[in-house]
This record gives sequence, structure tokens and C-alpha cells, in this order.
Amino acid sequence: MLFFKEFAQTFSPNIKNDVLSGLTVALALVPEAVAFAFVAGVHPLVGLYAAFMVGLITACIGGRPGMISGAAGALAVVMVALVAEAERDFGSGMGPQYLFAAVVLMGVIQVTFGAMKLGKFIRLVPYPVMLGFVNGLAIVIFLAQLPQLQVSTPEGKWGWLSGEWFSGMQLWIMLGLIALTMFITINLPKLTKAVPSALAGILVASLIAFGLDLDTKTVGDLASIAGGLPEIAVPNVPFTFETLMFILPYSIIFAAIGLIESLLTVTVIDEMTNTRGRGNKECVAQGVANVATGFIGGMGGCAMIGQSMINVSSGGRGRLSGIAAALFLLSFILFASPLIEQIPIAALVGVMFMVVIGTFEWASFRMIGKIPKHDLFVLVLVTVVTVLTDLAIAVIIGVIVSALVFAWKAAQRINSRSQMQPDGAKLYKLDGPVFFGSISAFRDIFDIENDPQKVLVDFADSRVWDHSALEAIDTLAERYAEAGKELHLLHLSAECRQLLKKAGNQCDVNVIEDPNYKVAVDELA
Repeated sequence: MLFFKEFAQTFSPNIKNDVLSGLTVALALVPEAVAFAFVAGVHPLVGLYAAFMVGLITACIGGRPGMISGAAGALAVVMVALVAEAERDFGSGMGPQYLFAAVVLMGVIQVTFGAMKLGKFIRLVPYPVMLGFVNGLAIVIFLAQLPQLQVSTPEGKWGWLSGEWFSGMQLWIMLGLIALTMFITINLPKLTKAVPSALAGILVASLIAFGLDLDTKTVGDLASIAGGLPEIAVPNVPFTFETLMFILPYSIIFAAIGLIESLLTVTVIDEMTNTRGRGNKECVAQGVANVATGFIGGMGGCAMIGQSMINVSSGGRGRLSGIAAALFLLSFILFASPLIEQIPIAALVGVMFMVVIGTFEWASFRMIGKIPKHDLFVLVLVTVVTVLTDLAIAVIIGVIVSALVFAWKAAQRINSRSQMQPDGAKLYKLDGPVFFGSISAFRDIFDIENDPQKVLVDFADSRVWDHSALEAIDTLAERYAEAGKELHLLHLSAECRQLLKKAGNQCDVNVIEDPNYKVAVDELA
């Protein structure tokens, strides 16, 4: 009952806007799904079925209404390696079957991730990494459109660099239709918001191209999108340990890429709509969608920031927008393929160029000189790595670099004030965190050889963060004991005292004033 109540509440704040924005998204999904299928080395319908099923299920049960999911390029560039390896090792025609099996396992991993409520770790992604993510993805979306302006494009991510470009009147026609679509998309909202401007741009450009019989590239030139209803079938692979070991590494990579892109897209849409999605619920929905997709012969997918931007900017806010996009896409496959195949590619490229403009954080240029240099470095690093490799690697590198910078900065914060007590004891008052990065500075604070017989260390303004810090304190206690001197630790948490086995009864703890906090530690390590 709770599910149906929440579904009803988030179904659609505006049915007309959600349906029309869903139609716009569906039109833009077609060439992308086909292109990603080609990248992955499978039939175009494999990409279209994935876009339909992943989009439908995540729209119904996902944690971010208004977000669009489908066959994604970030996954396709990795899937091609699995398909090629399976074709080589298990025979011609087996590549797609092993891909479907890997997609099912990918979904199981994602469901497990969400069920364990691990989506919260997306909060560990710093803001500069987020900016690098959207900027890099905007550039990737832009570069993905360039092959549409070429007569032929060699295979590979950078094939467009050596591709043969359109020339003469055909090039000018494409550029003109792109410019027209972008002009309508930008200016129509100033006159009316009754129809999504991107949809209007596609329709006007299509009518002009069809009415004037312009010689321009159409969706049908990519591939036929005609097909039937997807059929449920178990992937035709041996159910053996060998098969599991073959697909497991790929499935883990697929799951990681899909979850990272989906959770980051949730965050982006949250900021755009000033609402909050549910990351763990979205993880489960992505997993369920990929399991289902693997059983209908789809290539799997995840959230798509470009399509989500189209949806939100076109007025799509509820679950209905994603449901409508998926159902429109299926109807194109079943009934309207002759019409959809007549849409000029230039119109869809124009819409995607508008997505690029809307996705890229142009304000990041104004941040140069205004934000810390290490944040600027992380922003640029994530952007470049996203373009050169893939999203998952870029985000992981960005988080690692940010964490190392944080550790270095935190390690520099520890210091101490020392003073002699009336009874002749020396008091060290620590200030700053004690953890693996600050251990060296922590040790340098103490002058064991010249300290008096009795030494006090006050942790009231300090925090012990990890097991490395506990070991450093234990070692300090041992050294004072070897020197025949007393060491008393004040205002240390009860948990720390229990773990300081080597210090034993030398630890004086003020129970009344002790801070109540926990230490991240693994005693078995």
C-alpha cells in the first residue's frame, strides 16, 4: 500500500507536460540507443529494448521521478570488450548471450548494493568532482554528436578524428537544421510553454526537411528501428562456474559505472528541481531494471544525464514522463518506425547540442582564481579523465585525489601547547585530529628524553580517528615506560582507553568530561 501511495503522489504534477516531455525524450532516445548498440557490437534493437525496459521500470519504482534511464554510452564502451571476448572464446553469435547474462548479474549486484543502503556513499563525492562529472559528460555528449556530421566514421571512441566529413550543400543543410532546432529550442519558451521547445524544434525541422525533400541524413540511415515486442528468454549460456567467472568482472564494472552515473545524475536533477531523490531506492530500481532487461535481450543501462536534462527542461517532473518516454519508444518500434526513420538526424543533434549547453557548468570558468587550487585541479582532472576514459574511473580518481588532499590538509592541523604544572608535571594540550596522516607530526610533539618524570596529554581538543592513531598512542606510552616516566592520557574516550592495551593502567581518563565518540578501527587487522 505504501508503494502505491508514493507512486500516486509522484506520478505527475502536470500530465500534459509529462507526456509531451516524454515524447521529446523518446525521439532523442532513438538515435542514441541505436548508436550505443553499434558501439557495444550488438543489433540496434538490443539497444532500443534496453532503453524501453530500463526506462519503464526505473520510472515506475525508481527513487528520482523525472530522471530518464536507458542504454548508456558509458556502459556501451565497456560492453564491446565482453562481446568481442565472448565471440572469440565461445564462438560466433555467443557475444550477445554472454552480454545478457552479465547484465542480469549486474542487476543483482545493483539490487544488493541498494538493499544494503550503500547509496549514501555518494555523499562522499566532493563538489569539484560533481562539476568535473557534468562538464566531462557535456563534452562527451558533444563529441558523440560529431560522427553524425560525417559520411563515414572509423570505429572507436576517437574515430571521428579521422572520419570523412560532409561537404558542400549537404553539410550546410545539416548545419542549418541544427541551427534552426537550437533557435526554436532557445526562443519558443519566450512566446509559449504550452509545448516543449525541443519537441517543437524537432517537428519543425522534420517538416521542413520532408516538405522540401532535403538531402539530409535521417534516423533511417542509421538502422531500421522496426521490430516486435521483446520476448522473454533466459540467456543462452552454460550455467557453470566458468561462465560465472567470465562474466563476473564485467558485471562488477557494469554495476559500478551504472550506479555512479545514476547516483550522480540523481544529485544533478535534485539541484535542478530543488527536490531530493532517494539514492538507495534508485539503486534497487536500476538493478531490477537490468535483471529484466537481460531476460528480454537488452544491453542494460543506467541513468542518462542528457536525456534527463531534456526531460526536466521540457517540463517533465513526475514518473509519468519516464513512463511516457518508454511507451512512446516501444510504439515507435512496433508501429511508427516509418515515420520516426524520416526524422532528420540534424534535428536531434540540435537538441543534444542544447543539452550540452545546459549541462556544462559555465560558472566553473568564473571559479578560476576564486577557489582553492587543489579543488580546481580536481575539477579539471575529473573532466579530462571522463572524456579520455570513462565516468566511473574519473569519479573514483577524483574522490581519491580529494581524499588525499583532505588528509594532507588535516595532517597539518595538529599542534600542541605545553605547560608545566605546579606539581612539576608537564602538560601537552593537543589540538587537531590524530590519524594516519598526522602520526609523524604527533610523534614530533613529544620530547621524551627531556620531559619530566610525569607527563600529561590532554585530548580534550583532539580526536582519535583511526587504528593508526591508536597504535601511535600505544607506542608513545611504551617509549615513556621504557624511559621510566609516567604518562597520563586525559579526556580520551572510553572506547579508545579500552583499545589501548599496551598503555594499561597508565591511562588516566576523566569519565565525566570524556567526549562520546567512536573510532573507526578493525581490531583484527
